[in-house]
Amino acid sequence: MSTPPQPPQPADQPAQQSPQPQQQPAVPPQPTAYPYPNPQSPPPGTFHAQPTLAAQPAPGQHQPGNPYAQAPQYGPVPPLPPAGGGGGAGRAVLWAAVGAVVASAAWAAGVLLVGGRSGSADLRGYSAPSNMCSSADYSSFKDEYTENDSSPTRTSLKDKALDESYCSVGLKKSGSSYADAYLTMQLDLHKRTDPAPEFTATWKNYGDSHTGYDVDPVEGIGDEAYLVSQDTTNGSSSSGSRYATLAVRDGWVTYTMSYSVYLTSYGEDKDPPALTDVTDWLKTDAKATLRQFQD
Repeated sequence: MSTPPQPPQPADQPAQQSPQPQQQPAVPPQPTAYPYPNPQSPPPGTFHAQPTLAAQPAPGQHQPGNPYAQAPQYGPVPPLPPAGGGGGAGRAVLWAAVGAVVASAAWAAGVLLVGGRSGSADLRGYSAPSNMCSSADYSSFKDEYTENDSSPTRTSLKDKALDESYCSVGLKKSGSSYADAYLTMQLDLHKRTDPAPEFTATWKNYGDSHTGYDVDPVEGIGDEAYLVSQDTTNGSSSSGSRYATLAVRDGWVTYTMSYSVYLTSYGEDKDPPALTDVTDWLKTDAKATLRQFQD
């Protein structure tokens, strides 16, 4: 009769002495890559590396081979808990498996939730035109600047993260050969990130990073709007500049409209509009343009 291999002894307990000399196993071990308990597999019929209270064959009786004594496909099979005291261990293995399933389900749900955040952009029905120059409203300036710009600069962008439309127009008074002033307009639809914190930091604090500019909040346009302006002409008609920008945020949509004029002794325009007129025109046309781009 072959003697089952002894279970591994804990490090803090001495190995028990066998009451009788170790006998040669009836079936010699075969070489295998199975790693436990030794580089050699245990003899057939002894699948578990420790004896259990299951019935053992009588002396001299043939011990049938265990049909399941093959290397498991997904790693070693956990040892069966000993009878009488293994209920807790069995439940621990079961709950570990259940926990893995629950964790996998939670991870999958998290991926779905994060993936769905891309559709939460607060665009409020706005759309960016492919041609801002022909779509934006700047009619308030046309009484002062009657000549049309035959070749304005325009760009557009369509992307999963951002839609953008831009236009720069040269403003000319009647009889002028070149542009007397410039007007730029830009609409941005932020589809992945909320622009509110950076928008506020940029425009509300514009005077902190740019010396000589006045910054005023504007009510009644979008969620927040700021008017940034500067006048360095000092009443002179031959030098200096006048500049004004109206920046608007409505949800995740931003719109800027900027006017600038530069006076020199070589310029044809000696009488640009007052800055207060320009800021009124910006407010009127920005409101009209945003209504146009909103469904």
